[in-house]
Amino acid sequence: GGKSRRRGKNDADPVKRELVFKEEGQEYALVVKMLGNGRVSAKCFDKETRIAQIRGSMRKKVWINVGDIILVSLRDFQDNIADIILKYNPDEARDLKTYGELPEDTKIEDNEAGSDEEDNDIEFDIDEI
Repeated sequence: GGKSRRRGKNDADPVKRELVFKEEGQEYALVVKMLGNGRVSAKCFDKETRIAQIRGSMRKKVWINVGDIILVSLRDFQDNIADIILKYNPDEARDLKTYGELPEDTKIEDNEAGSDEEDNDIEFDIDEI
């Protein structure tokens, strides 16, 4: 196969998807640390820290970073391990906060706008020649 077999298409999801709320046996969480091998350390909003496994259908398609808000499915037989169901983009996370689903002190990092660095008001004097 050619390049299309090796590399995925750059499909930025321009269509707005429907906001998914948590159900029974699910919890919102904040990614604290990347552990490797498709696992993350996630601080759930029920005051528990769990190891969350990125599910197979999300593994190479949805990139999860530290500071992301995710939806995890809790395991009834292992309380300290969960499975990541969904990653919320920053706009959806802000909507969840306004609906009162997330605590008010939750910091939502806008990772996509990381390239916009602030200007620190540094002026350079260039002498004319």
